[in-house]
Parts: sequence; structure tokens; C-alpha cells
Amino acid sequence: MTQENLRPGRVRVFTTGGTIDKVYFDARSRYEVGRPQISDMLKEVNASVEYAVESLFMKDSLDMNDEDRRLVLESVERADEDRILITHGTDTMVETARVLSVAIGKTIVLVGSLSPSRFKGSDAEFNIGFALAAVQLLPPGVYVAMNGLVFRHDEVQKNLEANRFETNV
Repeated sequence: MTQENLRPGRVRVFTTGGTIDKVYFDARSRYEVGRPQISDMLKEVNASVEYAVESLFMKDSLDMNDEDRRLVLESVERADEDRILITHGTDTMVETARVLSVAIGKTIVLVGSLSPSRFKGSDAEFNIGFALAAVQLLPPGVYVAMNGLVFRHDEVQKNLEANRFETNV
């Protein structure tokens, strides 16, 4: 591992919504995407990496469309940083990762959670920490980081029955 990999500079974080940011509204008996939680999480754990957070939108990933994915791609391409972390809903994370595969020369890691970050026992904090480490260490490319595993964008699928990500090769 080179010194360059160990000190990559600032990480740009884009938020798009998803379960990681969901809030339960008891009066409505449903979940809705709330404000991004990653800034609070990184402050609470005193993350030492330099980062900047930008919210692109707050949607369940099932509600994302081609225009939303184009906005994510354009945001990644215009970012000065070459290390990009994207919080995203897990249902269409793989689809967005494939769209981002045309971005050249950047390390892009998509991350989410299978339960809202506000819930006790959520996988959100672990996944964020893991993805933050991954984006600093991986070579340029597009990856999905979930529950302690990293997948290349073209070698991953979500297993709905097992509620986890796994390789598709």
C-alpha cells in the first residue's frame, strides 16, 4: 500500500436518502426518508478524515429514476475530490452503481443500511465506518460496501430473501 492510499485527502459524501435516513411517523404508521444522518454519525464518532457532505435528494431508492441517477453521476463527475462516498437506499443501490461505472479516475463507494440509523441495533453506523475506510483504501472504481463486505459494481446483487448483498459471479 502506498503512502498516497493512506492519505487520500478529503472525501466527498453525497446523500440520496434510503432506509439509512428513514424516520418512523407513528401517527401515519409509516416510514419516510428524513434528513441525512451521516454528518451526525461522523461527528459523534469524531471521524478524523476530512470530509464534505452534500445532500442531493431525500428519496427511497425505489422512487429514484433515471434523472436522479444522472444527477448523482453529474455530481460525482464535477466533484473536486477523487474519493466519493454515497449513502443510498439498498433496493436500487446496484443499479445506481452501474450508472456510475462510467466515472473515470475516482473511487466511489455506495453504502446504506437495512434498518434506519435511528434504530437501536441498526447496521448503519457499522456500514458507514466500513465504507469510509473502504473509500480511502480502494483503487479507482465503483463499489458497494455493506455489512463488512466490498463488492465491485458489476459483481454484486441484493438477495431479497436473505436481506443481504452477495456476489453475482
